[in-house]
Amino acid sequence: MTEKPQTQKPVWSLLYVQVLAGIVIGAAIGLIWPNVAAQPWMKAIGDGFVNALKMMIAVLIFCTVVSGIGHMKAAGQVGRVGIKAIIYFEIMSTLALVIGLVVGNLAHPGAGLNATGDQAAIARYVAPETHESLSDYLLHLIPKSFFSGFAEGNILQVLLLAILTGFALMRLGDRVTHVRTLIDEATHVIFDIVNMVMKAAPLGAGAAMAFTLGKYGAAVIGNLVALIGVFYLTAAIFIVVVLGAVCWAFGFSIFRLIRYVRDELLVILGTSSSESALPSVMEKMERLGCSKPVVGLVIPTGYSFNLDGTNIYMTLATLFIAQAMNVDLTIMDQVTLLVVAMLTSKGASGVTGAGFITLGATLAVINPALIPGMAIVLGIDKFMSECRALTNFIGNSVACVVVSRWEGELDKEALKRGLSARTEPVLPEA
Repeated sequence: MTEKPQTQKPVWSLLYVQVLAGIVIGAAIGLIWPNVAAQPWMKAIGDGFVNALKMMIAVLIFCTVVSGIGHMKAAGQVGRVGIKAIIYFEIMSTLALVIGLVVGNLAHPGAGLNATGDQAAIARYVAPETHESLSDYLLHLIPKSFFSGFAEGNILQVLLLAILTGFALMRLGDRVTHVRTLIDEATHVIFDIVNMVMKAAPLGAGAAMAFTLGKYGAAVIGNLVALIGVFYLTAAIFIVVVLGAVCWAFGFSIFRLIRYVRDELLVILGTSSSESALPSVMEKMERLGCSKPVVGLVIPTGYSFNLDGTNIYMTLATLFIAQAMNVDLTIMDQVTLLVVAMLTSKGASGVTGAGFITLGATLAVINPALIPGMAIVLGIDKFMSECRALTNFIGNSVACVVVSRWEGELDKEALKRGLSARTEPVLPEA
C-alpha cells in the first residue's frame, strides 16, 4: 500500500484555496450587498494589501538584479543572458501585438456602437503619465538622483540603477564582498516581509473583488461583453498555442507550469496586479531549477519588457475604440500601431491600470481623435486588467525557464520534479 506523502497539507490551509474562497466571498458581497461593497473602506482594504506589496517591489528588484549580476563571474555572461532575454521578449511581444491586431480585424468587437468618449474623464486619467516627445520619454527613464526611482516607483529607473550597481560590484570583485553579502541578506529580509504580508492575501483579494462588483455592478460586464470575451479568448489562445508551443519545444508543459504557479495566479486574479506575485515567483523559479542569476535578471526585466497581455490589449483595444467611434485605421496606421505599441508598452509594469495609461499614450500617437474613446472601456478596465496581469505573469514564468535552458543554467531534474509534484512545493530548510 502506498503511503500518503508526509508533506501534504490540509486543503483549507493552502494559500490558493484561501485566496479563491476570498474572491468568491468578495464577489458574493459585491453582488448581494453592493451598497456595502462600494464603501471606501472596502476599497481601502484591497488597495492597502496591494500597496503593502508594492512598497517592497522597487527594493526587491534592485537587490535581486544587483545580486544576480554581482555573482556572475564575467560581464560576458551578463551580456549573453541579457541579449537572449531581450531577443525572446521582443519575439513574444511582437507575436502578442500581431495576434491582437489580427483578432481585432476579424472579430470587429466595436462595430456598431457609434460611441463617443468623455474628454474630461480621460484627461484626468491619462494626462499625468503621457510624454510629449522622445526626449521627455528618455528623461523619464533616467533617475534624477540615486533614490528618485525608488521614491517614484519607476521600475525602469530602478532597473537601470541596479544594472550599473551590479556591474560595479562585479568589476570590483573581492574588495566589495561584504557589500554583496549585505545585499544578499537584505533580499532574504525583504522576502520574509513579503511572506508575512501574503498571509493577508485572501482578505485583500476578496475586498478588491467586492468593491469592483459593488461599484460597477454585473451590468458593466454585460455592456461590453464582446470586447471582454474576445480579449480573454485571445489571451487564452496566446497562452495555450504560442506559449504552449514554446514550452513544448523546450521540453516542458505549459499546463504543468501553470499548475505550479497557481497560488500566484489566484492572488493576481483578486488584485489585478502581477507585481503582487513577483517575490514568490522568483523564489519558485529558483526551486524549479532556474539559476539565481538568470532569475534575478529575467523576471524583474520581464516585468517591464515582456508584457504579452498588455501588448494584446494595446492592439485589440485600439481597434475596438476605432471601430466603436467609426474611425478607419489604414494598413499604415496599423503598422504604425505595432511599432508605437512596442515602444510605449515598455515599462508598463504589473501595476493595476498601467495598461490603460499606456493605451492613452499609444492612441495619442496613432490618432489623437481616438483618445476620447477611452471612456468607452474605462468602466471595465478592472476586468481587462486581471487578464492582462495573468497573461503577463505566465509569459514571464515561461521566459525564465526558456532563457535558463537556453543559457545552460537549468537543472532539468529539479524542473521535472517541480512540475510533476502533486503537493504544494515545500521550501527547503535553511
